[in-house]
Amino acid sequence: MGGEVLFRSVEALSGDLRRASYFADEGLATAIFLALTLGRPLLLEGEPGVGKTEVAKVLSRITGRRLLRLQCHEGLDLASAVYEWDYGRQLLAIRLLEASAADAETMRRRIFSREFLLARPLLEAIDPARPEDAGPVLLIDELDRADEEFEAFLLELLSDFQISIPEIGTVRAAVPPLVVLTSNRTREIHDALRRRCLYHWLDYPSFDKELAIVRAKVPQVAERLADEVVRFVQALRGEDLYKRPGVAETLDWAAGLAALGVERLTPQAVEATLGLLVKFQEDVAAVKERVGRVGV
Repeated sequence: MGGEVLFRSVEALSGDLRRASYFADEGLATAIFLALTLGRPLLLEGEPGVGKTEVAKVLSRITGRRLLRLQCHEGLDLASAVYEWDYGRQLLAIRLLEASAADAETMRRRIFSREFLLARPLLEAIDPARPEDAGPVLLIDELDRADEEFEAFLLELLSDFQISIPEIGTVRAAVPPLVVLTSNRTREIHDALRRRCLYHWLDYPSFDKELAIVRAKVPQVAERLADEVVRFVQALRGEDLYKRPGVAETLDWAAGLAALGVERLTPQAVEATLGLLVKFQEDVAAVKERVGRVGV
């Protein structure tokens, strides 16, 4: 099923992404373009902090569509992700219907109507009863954190952009959402779900790309400091760390150094601000050892 033509070419999409301060390489821009053009979900995998979630956010900004985010976690279920019934209001309605001597079939149709249905992000994304939200950007974030059984809920949605509700019937999107799924690959996503998506692996950026990101996102950082920060982080990713810093940590560190009035990267500045760059004591020790060994 083809999607709405939102961008006339990969180059046009890349330009809009850059103007929104997202620097996608050709591979990522092509994957996004094809997902939008073909009307297919886009599955992004990669290390934490490389910009997977930001893809959905920037698509929302440049298309003007509302962003719906489902943050996955262990124990995520139908009621949290798709829909649930408003039991309190249903009980009140039953009492009123009993008082009016309504028959059982009338009561059933009344209490299991759309009026008492609480839509969660997956249902909101395809609900034709909400024309103002037609075709939103749906972000299913960190899918690998959810239980494997949850993926079964997604198969119908990602195949046909519809959800079956036993009491009501099938809810089908009038305008399919733009779907972005992300995974940090803490576990493998099932093949059945992967087949329904376009796939792209998001790696750490090159030096030039990361420097451009820092200059765009943290313009208050002096050019020389921005260069030194990115070189240090790029080198640090080659060390044996528990968690290598992502682009998000690079930006936080650059902003923190600028806020302290730092103009040059020194061992003292590095040690004073390590909490912005690495988040585990073992990594703090490793970074300090590297600074002592090779300087900055």
